[in-house]
Amino acid sequence: MDAFYASVELLRRPELKGQAVAIGGRGDPTRRGVVTTATYEARAFGIHSGMALSVAARLCPQCIFLPVDFERYREVSREFKRSLKQVTQAIEDRGIDEVYLDLTEIEADSLALAQRLQVCVFEATGLTCSIGIGANKLIAKIASDLNKPAGITLIGPQDVAPRLWPLPARKIPGIGPKADARLKALGIDTIGQLAACDPDWLRTQFTERYGSWLHRAAHGLDDRPLDLDPEPRSRSRETTFQSDLHPVRDWQTLAQTLAALSRQVAEDLQKRGYRGRTVGIKLRFADFKTVTRDRTVPVALDDAASIRRLAFECLARIDMKRPVRLVGVRVGELSAASGPAQVSTQRDESTSDRLGESLPLFEDLPHNTETPLW
Repeated sequence: MDAFYASVELLRRPELKGQAVAIGGRGDPTRRGVVTTATYEARAFGIHSGMALSVAARLCPQCIFLPVDFERYREVSREFKRSLKQVTQAIEDRGIDEVYLDLTEIEADSLALAQRLQVCVFEATGLTCSIGIGANKLIAKIASDLNKPAGITLIGPQDVAPRLWPLPARKIPGIGPKADARLKALGIDTIGQLAACDPDWLRTQFTERYGSWLHRAAHGLDDRPLDLDPEPRSRSRETTFQSDLHPVRDWQTLAQTLAALSRQVAEDLQKRGYRGRTVGIKLRFADFKTVTRDRTVPVALDDAASIRRLAFECLARIDMKRPVRLVGVRVGELSAASGPAQVSTQRDESTSDRLGESLPLFEDLPHNTETPLW
């Protein structure tokens, strides 16, 4: 979907079409919060998701800020996904504003199918979407971002070199800021340069798994099937403080917030029937440096007391010398709950302080306080 949250808001406020509009927090750039999404007119000023509202206001003083309305966005999301079932049932749900479709069994021209899908979505929601067509999920995802808004981009196997290789390496989903910075330090700026690298060399520069994946991705190779019944990977909650918290003077506020977030995540898990083995926290400091810590336990859990205890154990492993801007709690490695709730009393069997090089997945998802985040 094209600038989904902003587009939904413009349906209610058509007089704002063509203007720079950013959605985030309470819609007040004088208060703490981040941009969730922005119209393409706002993006032309450098505004992007995850940016502080105050920074966005400085970049574009005439930008109009609106608060988020997740209930409405979820409602429209359900409408657009239902509309796609007019064409195919082979749909992988990738969140509130994105899906993968398998159209290989439909005997029709690919471009005609894409145009039909766009009509279905528009008739159901009044919104536009951009569609990427490719032989696999990786190529389709890259293609979907190349001709926004309301674009249709087809990339066949013969198009990988001329169409994809000139693009920045960062365009490959799964190459986040840290991996991109490392590639740049190695002199690799484009997908083509990455494709020319020896795979053994990439594995020595990164990890065995990530280096192999980088090589395959640069050549447009991806054998992942559609997941037609995806299970959630994690549940999380986070909040941005109106004023930075001093690590000593404001410790009580930080502790109360961490406990409240742990309780909210536990309620989310119990409501949806899941438990998880990994509890993690995220802190963003006043200088915007973000750190995460997590603990993995043998027994899956969903109770607030256990999540809170593990969250505070994670917090104890962070050097608290700077003011805190944001705190979050996450439970991962989810599995469906069955039987009575389990409370873990064992120490964790493994811990992880890694900040993102292990798997090419969700390094750069936008953040908010109402939905799964990281």
